[in-house]
Amino acid sequence: MSTLKEALRGKLTAKEIETLRAGFDVIGSIAIIEVSKTHKKKQKIIAEALLSILPHIKTVAVKQGKHTGKYRRQPLKVLAGEKTLETCHKENGIILTLNVSTCYYSPRLGTERMRIASQIKKGENILVVGSGIGPYPLVLAKHTQAKHITAVEHNPDAHEYAQLNISKNKFNQKITLIKGDLSKVKLGKFDRIISNIPHKGAALTSKLLKFAKKGTILHVYDFAKESELNKPALKLASLCKKAKKKCSINHIQKAGQHAVRSYRICVDAKVI
Repeated sequence: MSTLKEALRGKLTAKEIETLRAGFDVIGSIAIIEVSKTHKKKQKIIAEALLSILPHIKTVAVKQGKHTGKYRRQPLKVLAGEKTLETCHKENGIILTLNVSTCYYSPRLGTERMRIASQIKKGENILVVGSGIGPYPLVLAKHTQAKHITAVEHNPDAHEYAQLNISKNKFNQKITLIKGDLSKVKLGKFDRIISNIPHKGAALTSKLLKFAKKGTILHVYDFAKESELNKPALKLASLCKKAKKKCSINHIQKAGQHAVRSYRICVDAKVI
């Protein structure tokens, strides 16, 4: 199989090929590319070349901007192949159906989800906040002996897909899905809380603590610059103190690059 740059020889100039952003994400049968301003006029050629070298890809879409709005949706435009943004993706033994434009999902977090799964003990009751189409709840249900997983998601499209995915993977009895805002839902206390809303990050700690008890483990995702990786942990600790809760910071995990010299990180903490 040739590379994208090799497939573009004779279709783009040598300089255009040299400066091309050759990286792309694959979700199910959809490849998502990012094209610079200098390559915009050639984006369809680039998409068709990518389609030609990846037989399992049926659609190539291009990013039209950053994730925006309350639901962090990604504006995309189909450039080549089937005119659809809905696909099925396999990860860690589960199947996920989604629309890649209306629902946030990152296949790059597959390893991170398994890292969390490896820490879960038999009989835990778990809360997942910002559960999206269901990857965290489903991976935990599949690979751990957790007693039950409660998942809260505000995006109605993502919640709908999560319902479909829970049913497809046959975990209806082990996972409860709740559509709504975290600040408005009424729940009990949990052994472990995963907050997968990095654009709000550690600032959500005060809301999360309402569902925590002594011994609760927190996994809080945030964004941080390379030089400030401990900043979200300090924020979490400060908000714990403000809520008159004692929390220990157990670990800070890099979970993928977010931008130049900036990372998605997970703060692992414990209420003591």
